[in-house]
Amino acid sequence: MYRQRGRKKEMRLNTKLCEILGIDYPIIQAGMAGGPTTVELVASVSNAGGLGTLGAAYMKPEEIRAAIRRIKEQTSKPFAVNLFCTDWQDQYAGVEESQKVLNAMRVKLDLKELEKRVITNNFFEDQFDVLVTEKVPVISTAFGILPREKMAAVKNIGMLVTTMVTTVREALLAEKEGADILIAQGSDAGGHRGTFEIEQNTNGAVIGTFSLVPQVVDAVSLPVVAAGGIMDSRGLVAALALGAQGIQMGTAFLTTLESGAHPVYKQALINSTEESTEITKVFSGRPARGIKNAFIQDYQNANIAPADFPTQNTLTNDIRREAAIQNNSQYMSLWAGQGTRLLQNGISAEQLIRDLVAGAERMLEVK
Repeated sequence: MYRQRGRKKEMRLNTKLCEILGIDYPIIQAGMAGGPTTVELVASVSNAGGLGTLGAAYMKPEEIRAAIRRIKEQTSKPFAVNLFCTDWQDQYAGVEESQKVLNAMRVKLDLKELEKRVITNNFFEDQFDVLVTEKVPVISTAFGILPREKMAAVKNIGMLVTTMVTTVREALLAEKEGADILIAQGSDAGGHRGTFEIEQNTNGAVIGTFSLVPQVVDAVSLPVVAAGGIMDSRGLVAALALGAQGIQMGTAFLTTLESGAHPVYKQALINSTEESTEITKVFSGRPARGIKNAFIQDYQNANIAPADFPTQNTLTNDIRREAAIQNNSQYMSLWAGQGTRLLQNGISAEQLIRDLVAGAERMLEVK
């Protein structure tokens, strides 16, 4: 991260992270599951010198395979695929109460009320097999660490593993279990919290990015990537100054031309401020930061807790899908970090990365 120039130490953008990943700039695009990370977005970020990431946690194995092959057609550069490492078994406690709130929403959207028991498909084993057989350069995980036998398998064939952590304790555990790179995710990040263990009625670790990063850097020997609330060159330089080897950005890419985010979602992002978001479990059963809307407010008004992950995510799927069809942002999950005033609307992913790099170079006076 630092190089000697005369007697003066100077930060540089060509960090060890770039060397390990084979990328030009220390910028990773977050693997946002559910549609925002299109093949075009992933390929564009990688072609621009960063590391694009396919958010594949909710995709069927055959969909992941097809997407990987299309990414390879559009770029020869490294890219990552993100999966959730957590328990995918349905948990039915609280489902009946949660359905009361959800059925009231369904009435508003002219959907049929649902009472039947839901079943969540667990594709993790087959998803992982696809990543191995397709020789994905980087596997990115959230909610936990890749199981030991799988970690050993990917290391044997030269694949890299990045693990999202939200505390020093999680970072030390991920290092011990074989992760190559740690993504230190602060509580200002949009989308799901990467916290390994979620206790009942808690939101997991809620440590801000720039409090978390230097403490993780001091505790581990692995490269650390800062994630959460970073939107521009200032955030990149600040992360490097705190000892990170690079940054991961999600929200910043949601309003790019290649993003798969719904148009009303993009507009909600543009209209939002640093006060618009909160961490909630109501959409999936796991804590995630998003723009507060009627969906969240309805649960708060009812004073009812959602079901656990992944059951709650399955329960809410028809509502979120219908709301998107109706262009109704009040009943969609609008994941967003706390830096949305800094969003650039309607630019390409390549331009976003060029702007980041140019601004950082000006601040660092890199020649």
